[in-house]
Parts: sequence; C-alpha cells; structure tokens
Amino acid sequence: MSALLRWIRRQAVPLLVFVLFIGGWEAIIRGFAVESFLVPAPSAVIVALLRGFAQGNYLGHAGVTAFQAVSGFLLGGALGIAIAVLVVVFPALERIVYPYIVALQTVPKVAIAPLIVVWFGFGMESKIIVVALVSLFPVLVNMMAGLKAVDQDRLDLLASLSASRWQILRHLRFPNALPFLFAGLNTAIVFAVIGAIVGEFVGSNRGIGFLILQANFALDIAATFALFVVLSVMGVALHSVLQSIQRRALFWNRTVEAGPGATPPA
Repeated sequence: MSALLRWIRRQAVPLLVFVLFIGGWEAIIRGFAVESFLVPAPSAVIVALLRGFAQGNYLGHAGVTAFQAVSGFLLGGALGIAIAVLVVVFPALERIVYPYIVALQTVPKVAIAPLIVVWFGFGMESKIIVVALVSLFPVLVNMMAGLKAVDQDRLDLLASLSASRWQILRHLRFPNALPFLFAGLNTAIVFAVIGAIVGEFVGSNRGIGFLILQANFALDIAATFALFVVLSVMGVALHSVLQSIQRRALFWNRTVEAGPGATPPA
C-alpha cells in the first residue's frame, strides 16, 4: 500500500496539470465557438478515439506502425552498435566511415524517403529502412562515446596483462558503454515512431500515418488528433519497455533511476 501511495503522490501533480489543461482547452473551444475543422474540443477527440477503436480501425493499423518502428529500431540499433565497435577497435575506420555517416544524417529523411520507397517498394521494407536510418545515428554516437570513455589506468592494467583488443572490448569497453548505449537507444526508440510515420506518409496503404492522411483529406481533425493520441501512447509504451529493460540491465548504475535525461558517467 505504501508503494501505491508513493506512486499516487508522484503522479498527482502531472495528472492535475493534465486535467487543468484539458479542461481549459475544452472551455476555450466552447467559449469562443471555435470551428471543429480548425481545432477540435477534447470531448470530440475522445469520441473519435472511441469510434476508431470500436470500428476496429486503429488496432490493426497501430500494430503495423509499431512493427515497423520496432523492426527498424532493432536494425538501426544493431548497425549503430556494430559500426561503433569497429570504429573504436580499428581507429583508422573512424576517419574513413564516420564522415559519410554524418553526411547521411544531415540529409532530411523526409527527402530521401521517396527514393527508398522507389527502390524498395510500398511494403514494410521501405518503412523499416527509413526507421533504421533514423535510429542509427543516436545509437552510433552514444555507443562510440561510451566505448571511448574508459579510464586510462584500466586500459594500461589490461595491456600489462597482455589482453587483446577484443578482450579489452568485451571486459572493459562494452560494460562501460552500456549507460551511453541506453541513452542512445532511448532517443532512437522515439525517433523510430517518427520515422515509421514519415515512411507511411510517403507511400502506404496501412499504418497510423496512412490513417492520418485519410483524416486530413476528409477534414476530420478530431480523428487526426485521436490518431496523435494513439501515436503518443505507442511512443510512451515503447519508451517504457526500454526503460524497464535498462533498469534490469543496469541495476548497478544509479543514474538509471534519475530518468531518461540523466547524463551517463564518464
């Protein structure tokens, strides 16, 4: 019971702010008679949300978007980790590979998404690739920082014991990089949902992005806002799952309890 009371006290202020925000929004819409095709009232958004789930439209499309986001996130995360390891173990690769990765990151994914759809088609493959490109860079940068942020005395100790570079990587660099890695993964999982929607905007017949385009064309702004709510819940759920994995994997790291904004130790 004490744990429940602590949770209620911790969530009381955010919930109060949320209730006041929704109440103020509803009051402004009704008080100033704002047209629904401009900004819908929260009550209209709730009705549209319930109608979408009752008709069975949202769950299936949300599942498609979530699958694309998670698949692309896993692919981009794996590539980011692999490239970071190779770059740190073989420093010459950093001068060769890293500038091209930075150059690719500077190109807006909205600009290259149509090319990816042309190359890989309108199926899930093109959306997964877009998500992977969005997820790659934050994982790569944080993983590289973590692999390099190793105490020199520890490196000297392992070198004196004739440890190979792979043994140093396995026993020292990689465990040291885990807090940095999860910082990148927490950023990438949020970007993954955005990347999936960008891919669906370019060309698809399934997914939340497809439903948002349909609602916009029909000027059903309440349904558009309802889909935004679905996306927000999806992003929070994926982030919460990753946070749970992080707490279990980094049980020894107190900065995990400080929340996603905590700075990993150097």
